[in-house]
Order: sequence, then structure tokens, then C-alpha cells
Amino acid sequence: AARLRSVAMLRLISAVLFWALVHGYCGLCACIELLKLLWSLGTRPGKTFQWLIRENPPGCLSDPSLGTHCYVRIKDSGLRFHYVAAGERGKPLMLLLHGFPEFWYSWRHQMREFKSEYRVVALDLRGYGETDAPAHRENYKLDCLITDIKDILESLGYSKCVLIGHDWGGMIAWLVAICYPEMVTKLIVVNFPHPSVFTEYIVRHPSQMIKSANYYFFQMPWFPELIFSINDFKVLKSIFTSHSSRIGKKNCGLTVEDIEAYLYVFSQPGALTGPINHYRNLFSCLPLQHHEVTMPTLLVWGEKDPFMEVEMAEITRIYVKNQFRLTVLSEASHWLQEDQPDIVNKLIWTFVKEESRKRE
Repeated sequence: AARLRSVAMLRLISAVLFWALVHGYCGLCACIELLKLLWSLGTRPGKTFQWLIRENPPGCLSDPSLGTHCYVRIKDSGLRFHYVAAGERGKPLMLLLHGFPEFWYSWRHQMREFKSEYRVVALDLRGYGETDAPAHRENYKLDCLITDIKDILESLGYSKCVLIGHDWGGMIAWLVAICYPEMVTKLIVVNFPHPSVFTEYIVRHPSQMIKSANYYFFQMPWFPELIFSINDFKVLKSIFTSHSSRIGKKNCGLTVEDIEAYLYVFSQPGALTGPINHYRNLFSCLPLQHHEVTMPTLLVWGEKDPFMEVEMAEITRIYVKNQFRLTVLSEASHWLQEDQPDIVNKLIWTFVKEESRKRE
């Protein structure tokens, strides 16, 4: 009995310390962003709260070479999801899950590449783009996000798929693979470690905590949306174009039209709240109770990622109880599938075809 009380006390102390850390760092991040806002108001008061009204989507979002815009309504949740599909119906399904702040368009290079042999579906996750965005943060718990993928797979008429996720979409892909292993024939994740690795690593390495500051900052209501929107969405632009995080280190891989596509989607009224709500339930849902990944897994990582430390990639190996392949690209950024699409596509082709040959 005494031992059980000791264990219970240690767990309580750990929980208190954990939440103190979360809320304390959240407050620190908020103070830093508030200082930035005050600086902006002091140096450019006329521009701080000005932004363009973007009524019409740029032409690249309706490029027919990328596929067909489709919608599916999920019976249980009642939500309508938007996705873009390329490739013939009936071919094996390749389901693509984007990160933040992205949407289906971040997979444009992969959609053109893999539609020859797959039914490629790039989804707008719950709350993003043209997909419905429930108002309450409770509707963005990890359980809901995982169930979305299961329901969409079934609504598309498939029982299994090749599942590919990047960034936050990588987190969801890991969880789907853990919870519904029968639905995932191959798992491919770009720049996100196994969720258990992430939660264990971040509390032991202050450097990763600093890099993941947004995760803590996003716990606040409404303020993150404000910070992202001031100065005509300057923060959003800088994520893709700043020196430290831009797509394409030597030559920015995004065209002016590509950047405008991101700005168009996230500048719509209320368009930031759904995506940020994904993070507002994160700390209450982790750590995981189940960990193991049982299907062949490819993890691709950009070593120049300013948000995720590369050491987490190798640690991920211990949670995959099947073939695990890790490829680290030395000159690639966080936005790997857009930064180095030719290399990423080649790695994916090699992985999926090699597994097909093994099954045969």
C-alpha cells in the first residue's frame, strides 16, 4: 500500500510539474508575442491592423493537372470534408495529410507524380480550407482527428491505403497507424517523429521546447489568430520565406502565386481558428497509451528543419515493429515535400515498390 501511494504521489507531482511547465511556457511565449505586437504598433501603427481582402482564389488552386475538387460528408460527425483527387478510381489509395500552416495544395508535386499508379487524395483536414470547421476546441481532440481519417477512408470506398503525413499531418498519420493498423499498408511520414518520442524528448531538451514554442503559444484563446493576421499575415509569409525556415534554402521554392494561395486560404474570415484549435487539445491527449507501429514505415527528414531536432528521427526507430527506413536530407528544410519534391518522390517510389516486390 505504501508503495502504491508513493507511485501515485510521484505521478501527481509529475502531472503538476508538467502542467506548470506548459502554462508557464505558454505565458512566456505570449509575453514575447505581445512585445512584438507593441513594437509593431510603435513603429508602423498604420500597417499593423491592415490586410488585403482576398476574394478570389489564385489560378493555381484550380489547376486541372492537380486533380478534381471533391467533397464528402461524414455521417457520424456531420462534417463536410474537401479534398482534391487525382488518378483513376479503383487504383490503390494514397492519402495525403498536410501540416500547419498548410492545406491540400502543399502536396501538389506528389499528386502529379503518383497519380499514374494511385488514386491520390490530398485532404483538407478538419478546420482547414474548404473543410468544415467546428466552433469549439473540444471538436479538435486527437480522437476526433484520427476518426476523421478512418471515416474518410471508408467514405471513399477503401479499406486500406498508403498513408503519408507531413508535420501535424504526420502526427495524425502516426496515430492512425497505431489505432487502425489494418487500414495502413505503408506509412510515410515527413518531418515528424513518433508522438511518444516527441512528448518525451521535448520535456528533456529545452532547445526543442524553444523550437516548438508555437505549440505552447497556441494554447491561448484568440491571441495567436491576431498575431498571425497582423501586418497582412506577415507571420504566415515569414514561415515560408524567412531566412531560417523558407522553402528552398538557395532559391525559395514557392512562386508568388503559391504564396498567394496560402494567404488566400488563411486570410478568409475565421480561417485560422480551426487549424490552431488542433493544437489546443494536444497536451490533454498525450502521452499515448499505445505506441507500436506494425507496418513498414518510411521517415523522411530535412536536417535544416528549424522546428524539429533531427535526433528525434533516429529515436523513432524503437517504436516501429516492422521495416523502418530513415532518410535524412542534409540541405532540406521542414517543408520537405515542397522543398525537395524530386528527391522525396523518388524515396517514396522506392519504398512502395520495394514493399510490393516483397509481398509478391
